[in-house]
Amino acid sequence: MTIDIRKVTVLGTGVLGSQIAFQTAFRGFEVTAYDIDDKALAAAEERFHKLAAVYREQVPGGGDGKAEQTAAGIALTSDLAQAVEDADLVIEAIPEVLSIKQQTYEQLSQVAPERAIFATNSSTLLPSAMKDFTGRPDRFLALHFANQVWHFNTAEIMGTTDTDPKVYQAVVDFASAIGMVPIEIHKEKAGYVLNSLLVPLLNAGMSLAAGGYADPEAVDKTWQIGTGAPAGPFRILDIIGLTTPYNILVHNEDEDSQRLAQWLKENYIDKGKLGIATGEGFYKY
Repeated sequence: MTIDIRKVTVLGTGVLGSQIAFQTAFRGFEVTAYDIDDKALAAAEERFHKLAAVYREQVPGGGDGKAEQTAAGIALTSDLAQAVEDADLVIEAIPEVLSIKQQTYEQLSQVAPERAIFATNSSTLLPSAMKDFTGRPDRFLALHFANQVWHFNTAEIMGTTDTDPKVYQAVVDFASAIGMVPIEIHKEKAGYVLNSLLVPLLNAGMSLAAGGYADPEAVDKTWQIGTGAPAGPFRILDIIGLTTPYNILVHNEDEDSQRLAQWLKENYIDKGKLGIATGEGFYKY
């Protein structure tokens, strides 16, 4: 039986969730974006407006009003049942906290149609830690996007031992259909491919700055000159947004992670310096 994905719901309209929703809608899919309340939805609407400007300027085919039409065509709701009532695919992009994700999947399993595929965009958590809460482990897997999806267009696809191969292939095909390059991961790996490479770099950069060894600008300059990379770890952190690495660090129990989490919180997050989204993080924008 062919699995047809046409209607997509994205849970969570933060930096990456809003990008996933916009890219999917831009490629012709019917998209509903869900978040917890009217305040979050108002912020989502503003993100879609800003993304329309980006797509108009940077993405082929984004002109002649298409980017603006895409933004206007995304349905917004804070009613979970309404958001998923006719969904073929639900992509979860909520905060990187396992207990929150597990609770969300428990609720989702009660209101989504049986045919719906669930996909987590978790950047570090394993889908097997969530599968028993979904009510459909055979129709559940990970689909991980990189920030600035229109430019850094990887989609890492990772199933569990319970994931139906036909479901896995349907999500690979969906990723291609929305302009992503599918990266098929053959077995579960925390951090997938991208973050297995990226997170140690970001943590090493923060350790250098938090330990007083070098300023963020010096760390970035060293990495860029030494490797030819377009951005160093602190510029990357500002793009990602500082709350995501903070959530990851604070839920790791080792001493180094806790120390870095506290440093991020006291020096940046508590001061409203969350990255590009707030106009300042390690750099001003």
